[in-house]
Amino acid sequence: MKEPRRRWTGRSAMWQGFAGSVLLLLGSISVGWMATSVSPLIRTPLFILARTTPAAVITCTVMLCVGALLLLRAWLRLRQHLAGWDPSTRPLLVKALALWTAPMMLALPLFSRDSYAYIGQGRLMQQGLNPYTNGISALSNYYNLGPDTLWTEAPTPYGPVWLWLEQAAVGLANGSPELALVPFRLASLLGLVLLAVYVPRLAARHGFNPQRALWLVVLNPVLLINFIGSVHNDSLMLGLVVAGLYYASGRHPVWGIVLVTLSIAIKPITLIALPFAGLLWAGSQAGWLRKFGLWAATLGISMAIMAAMGLVNGLGFGWLAALNTPGTVWIWYAPVGLVSHVAGFVVTWMGGGGGVVTGVIQALGQGTSILVVVLLALVPVRTTPDAGLGAGPTAGSRYSQAVLRRMAWAFAAVVVLAPMIQPWYMVWLLAFFGVTGLKEGRVLRTVFYLSVFFMLIALTDQLSVFQWIPVVAVRSTAIGVSVLGALWIMLGDRKTRRLFRPSLATRDLMHDGRP
Repeated sequence: MKEPRRRWTGRSAMWQGFAGSVLLLLGSISVGWMATSVSPLIRTPLFILARTTPAAVITCTVMLCVGALLLLRAWLRLRQHLAGWDPSTRPLLVKALALWTAPMMLALPLFSRDSYAYIGQGRLMQQGLNPYTNGISALSNYYNLGPDTLWTEAPTPYGPVWLWLEQAAVGLANGSPELALVPFRLASLLGLVLLAVYVPRLAARHGFNPQRALWLVVLNPVLLINFIGSVHNDSLMLGLVVAGLYYASGRHPVWGIVLVTLSIAIKPITLIALPFAGLLWAGSQAGWLRKFGLWAATLGISMAIMAAMGLVNGLGFGWLAALNTPGTVWIWYAPVGLVSHVAGFVVTWMGGGGGVVTGVIQALGQGTSILVVVLLALVPVRTTPDAGLGAGPTAGSRYSQAVLRRMAWAFAAVVVLAPMIQPWYMVWLLAFFGVTGLKEGRVLRTVFYLSVFFMLIALTDQLSVFQWIPVVAVRSTAIGVSVLGALWIMLGDRKTRRLFRPSLATRDLMHDGRP
């Protein structure tokens, strides 16, 4: 008698992702970022070989790209083989998250030098300089710290809690840049844990499958590489704001506002969440008087906490002036950035003031995004029993979903209409839209394509390569391996290509993530 075929559980994908993360760790030895001028690591035989030999650098670059692609493929395969998303899949997802994260926790910072800017800003705080008016260039020998040149003159765009963490990291490290990175990595890990806890809870509150939300948002390789691999403080920022919104949408609105405020004290961009937290506090039956009263209370609680922090560190509300710091740069795939600079170039070529035109277009984009946020907060939220949730969830959870979906669109407007879009901005939007329901079909395919795109942007952007290494060869290798690997996943791999092609998608189980 023929034995029944054993159901595939996704374990091979879990270990495939672990192998990818290990390759990222190994690749970081050669092309990860380090403060080479002051780091003792560069004087060890392993790092000398890995970073000064062209063959070793190219080999590590290949490992880095292959590792990221394996992580991407593993994430896609988990979706295919855990499509039922029953509660028994959660332990596997949690184990996969731990395995995929652990090797990257040990890697040198990947694809970004922001962590070294954090160290520089911590030194500014330690020396009593105001990081809201001074760039890292105010420090002696600042270049040895390894920060990106963007941050050498620019003031910090971060809030007081992150400044304290930077100052503490520098103090504890006693001059070692590697030790100073540890608190930042732990903060990123804390943000990841908060997301792993509260993204599924918020999704479940809105009637959506928590296991699917955990996979879609938290195990997304773009999130893991940018939050853990690149050590961006957006991880803690996002974790705190999602946790705050969970409590604000329940019975603890004040506690939720406190958590959102702590998120603002990491990166002030989450100020956008405050009016929507106030709407959650007001409830679905609130009139205009109650809405404005609780908006005022929400702002008052948040700003009182921020004022207390400013009083303690002596910097007041200096972070408000630094909100425009990220807007001083642009990138080609940001629509406003591209249009403004192309228009400025054309006007300059014709003999006009191109810089003025660029500035006006970017100001219009920023003004439009602010207007969109205000309108989304002010227009009354209306819900119906069939507003995409079915009959199961309560009216309160339908209202919470509608408010948070409004907030997601508000963040989307700010991101899309900015001249600079960083790869991890996609993760913000994925989290906010993910907890309010992302269906299969065209919407999920869009997430897949965006994940591939921003993965490629990371892999082909910032690699740490010494000046005597053939940079063109290294970058060409990264581009070639990454693009060919991504095309194979999307078009050639018979197991994953159906996720990107509507004609093959019907072979998979189609559902919208409801339990």
